[in-house]
Amino acid sequence: MADNYKNQAPEKLQGKYKAMVVSCILGIGSLVSWNSLLTIGDYYYRVFPDYHPSRVLIFVYLPFALGTILILSYHESKISTRKRNMIGYILFTVSTFLLIVLDLTTKGHGGIGPYTGICAIIALFGIADSAVRGGMIGDLSLMCPELIQSFTGGLAVAGVITSAFRLITKAAFEKSHDGLRKGAMIFLAISTFIEFLCVMLYAYVFPKLPIVMYYRRKAASEGSKTVSADLAVAGIQSQLTDDDLNNERLSNRELLLQNIDYAVNLFLVYVLTLSILPGFLYENTGQHGLGAWYALVLIAVCNWWDLVGRYAPLVKWLKLENRKGLVVAVLARFLLVPAFYFTARYGDQGWMIMLISIFGFSNGYLTVCILTTAPKEYTGPEKNALGNLLVIFITGGAFSGSALGWLWLIGKENAF
Repeated sequence: MADNYKNQAPEKLQGKYKAMVVSCILGIGSLVSWNSLLTIGDYYYRVFPDYHPSRVLIFVYLPFALGTILILSYHESKISTRKRNMIGYILFTVSTFLLIVLDLTTKGHGGIGPYTGICAIIALFGIADSAVRGGMIGDLSLMCPELIQSFTGGLAVAGVITSAFRLITKAAFEKSHDGLRKGAMIFLAISTFIEFLCVMLYAYVFPKLPIVMYYRRKAASEGSKTVSADLAVAGIQSQLTDDDLNNERLSNRELLLQNIDYAVNLFLVYVLTLSILPGFLYENTGQHGLGAWYALVLIAVCNWWDLVGRYAPLVKWLKLENRKGLVVAVLARFLLVPAFYFTARYGDQGWMIMLISIFGFSNGYLTVCILTTAPKEYTGPEKNALGNLLVIFITGGAFSGSALGWLWLIGKENAF
């Protein structure tokens, strides 16, 4: 490579903190549309009361996400990261806007037709999610840990923002005619704007940040073809030699075998998370003093503590990096299953709020600890591949958890 990156220290490069902020916003954009859909669940339960929207929509979303990430991960080394992420963010923008168009066209009426239309749009969400999350986590894995932590932190910020706005809009429109629908439409409009902002940031700002260019030049020197388009946008021509192109890298199978504990841990974290959130919170927690606000408050609390958990590892002595320790922590988290069962059946809302706080914190904390610890001591192309493999296990765990979530309906009247 013509660039003198080998003589530079990443810590001294300008733009690190700006890159962290942009990464956080891009993280928000990768989940804000889906979180918006979760937080307007009370509106969809009013329009489609017999169709279990919180369970069905996520069960539509995840198979498309899983199928897409499997395909993209298999061909990861040949796919331009820039094209992949741009397509993902554009697809998020368009599909979120289509939810508004569909609702306006049907005038907020229920029925199987509009519900099928929503399910089709949610399938697009799943495709966009895998394009963006796998692409971004793979790309950021070959950079410094602070950037991938900021991106994953953005996932939690998306939840906090959507929950806060939902509580505000519910309070503002609660007594007005068709208030739930008005709040939901405002919500989706804000999400559409955020997605469009992410398109602009990723297209014109992110690839030109010095620290991002540094790591991409380094990855290119190690044989990565996925960063070429982004380097070209930044005005840098990748000068790969034959030796660079012939650099041997570990196969996906070898990478997975060396990191199988990280992969399985992420799978188990999201099996549990999606078996509880959102279906259990909407349909299995009963009626309490908060009434119609109850599920929204629980989701807001969960999102807030998820955010706290994702930033807790910034305190070095709080970060868990020991591989055996991570396994123990992930398995211990399954004690929350009987805790949720007995709390929903016998406890009051105070105990449930405390429990959901632990649940949210542990989800964010373990996710960040695993993702920032795993991609080490590999070349850029290998880190990118490993990032994509880990996203497969996150998505697979989420899909399995959403399927297991239906078991909470056993014994309930009108369960199906």
